[in-house]
Amino acid sequence: MYTFIALFRGINVGGHHSLPMRELVEIFENLELENVRTYIQSGNVVFQSKKHLPAGFSTDISLAIENLKGFKPGVLLLSPKEFQTAIDECPFSSDEGKLLHFFFLSEMPEDPDLECLEALKSETEEYRLINKVFYLYAPDGIGRSKLVAKVGKAMGVPGTARNWNTVRKIHSLVDAVC
Repeated sequence: MYTFIALFRGINVGGHHSLPMRELVEIFENLELENVRTYIQSGNVVFQSKKHLPAGFSTDISLAIENLKGFKPGVLLLSPKEFQTAIDECPFSSDEGKLLHFFFLSEMPEDPDLECLEALKSETEEYRLINKVFYLYAPDGIGRSKLVAKVGKAMGVPGTARNWNTVRKIHSLVDAVC
């Protein structure tokens, strides 16, 4: 069995693009995926497949959701190895899981606008772009960060963010499934 992590962008946020996790599990099972586990309503899924998934399978998941729910969310698929690498390469440590954020990117940005982010960051914030992950340590809280809203545009590639608490929980789901 092959294990994968699906991170969704833009579901169940602010009352838009509603997708109960029970329905999301059914969508995955209809795509012949197994051992589907979800974590919180924002769309974190760990699942297994009997075969290696083809490139672009995230589009198949998005289209299945669009056919059922009428909207097409962004989906980023990661292997457990890619997810573990993101954890291992994190340059920051924090016991406060809501202060450290991982922005998982679909690909390595070719020309990220780090100058824009530098101009917006507070004195206490720190960030690093390492491979396909933008890490942000925001000790004053993410709600006060002016650069958060600009990360996507500055990177120039699709992505989705998770805080350290969520990353740890997804990691434990991977361990439970494998």
